[in-house]
Amino acid sequence: MKEQMIDKAIQVLDSNFQDGGFTIPSKGLYPFQWKWDSGFIALGFAHYDISKAKKEVETILDAQWENGFIPHIVFHNDSDTYFPGPNFHESNLHPLASKKYRSTGMTQPPVFGFILERLYEIAKDKEDMMNFIKKQIDKVYENHVYFYENRDLNNDGLVYIYHNWESGTDNSPLWDDIWETMNPPEYTFERRDTSHVDASQRPSKREYDHYLYIIEIAKEHNYHDAKIAELSPFLVLDPLFNSVLIRSNESLIRLYESIGNNEEKVDYLKQHQLKSVQSLNSKLFHKDLGAYVHFDLRNNRQIPYICSSSFAPLYSSAPTRLIAESLAKTMLEKFGDAGRYLCASFDPTHEKFNPKKYWRGPVWINMNWILYHGLKRHGFYDLASRIKSDSLELIEKNGFFEYFDSRQSNPDADSNGYGGNNFSWTAALLIDFLKEEV
Repeated sequence: MKEQMIDKAIQVLDSNFQDGGFTIPSKGLYPFQWKWDSGFIALGFAHYDISKAKKEVETILDAQWENGFIPHIVFHNDSDTYFPGPNFHESNLHPLASKKYRSTGMTQPPVFGFILERLYEIAKDKEDMMNFIKKQIDKVYENHVYFYENRDLNNDGLVYIYHNWESGTDNSPLWDDIWETMNPPEYTFERRDTSHVDASQRPSKREYDHYLYIIEIAKEHNYHDAKIAELSPFLVLDPLFNSVLIRSNESLIRLYESIGNNEEKVDYLKQHQLKSVQSLNSKLFHKDLGAYVHFDLRNNRQIPYICSSSFAPLYSSAPTRLIAESLAKTMLEKFGDAGRYLCASFDPTHEKFNPKKYWRGPVWINMNWILYHGLKRHGFYDLASRIKSDSLELIEKNGFFEYFDSRQSNPDADSNGYGGNNFSWTAALLIDFLKEEV
């Protein structure tokens, strides 16, 4: 059964790999290259086709802007199956945007530090992979420098996101309170996603009005970071985004120390890392909730909801032993009911939980991969094992979907799989799960 699942996953990845040297997440629904998708996708390729793994990373990093920014979507091709496309985003408004690629002016969690390190672990030819890393690592470092120099408003090591799409958790209930502070115009546009997926599983039209309005503000100021920080109604410190940055810092430090002659870069990362860890714990950990939460900078308040992102810091060095124990306890009590698969993307005990609507409740395999490795890191082996086995069971029973219903007995459908099918990072991370050396 294990080999059959891997073979199916390989078919998904190879089918979604494009002539331009990048992989689409899912045919029709997502016809371009996404930043953090590509990182996870590369891990799957690395187990059976290292050249594709390297090409995946190389292609997304090639779209880096001159200021170190890496966009969340790179529009390598034209497609009428996705909105908003390159003509709406107008990345060329920024003077330092890539001249080679069209893209968005938003980013996504900076995964490539730990992706490079994991590729080295997987690769059989260590010398070849290290040579590849030497060619790419400075781009990843410059991406981290971009965040600390342009997105760290309080010089405390925590970087902001200015759009919900930058979080990766697009329509989470976390953002509902922010939407209530806004009254964007009603835009006229043709949704493309709902022609591929049931509208009940996707963000609403009114939510999209908010998304587009934030982009319009950024465009009006040519995607200038200082202006966005001043004017965007959405300005958030995200524990997922910042813990991924911290975790990737760790990997970059280790890789640079292995390469040698990079003391200045290592010192820079270590100095910012220290602040990042301290601030993540002091500003984003909510003791009463037993979890990390998001912080709304615009309205100067914590957002007191628990989601899968609340546990992402486990993947990093940030949590103390007491905090880690609190996180594991909260996950088990709130998300770990015997009738559920771990780990739902939003608190299943909350009234806003929706088990089949994108990031408002379903299980996502990329988050489970992060949580699995985080729980193992802090010694919660049983909980980690459950997350891994739940992930594999969901895929084996339902297929390579984008996201999954966390209810083991699902009264709404024959399948627990939702969103795009034959989804690339689901396939890639299944391979990495099954190929893991225990």
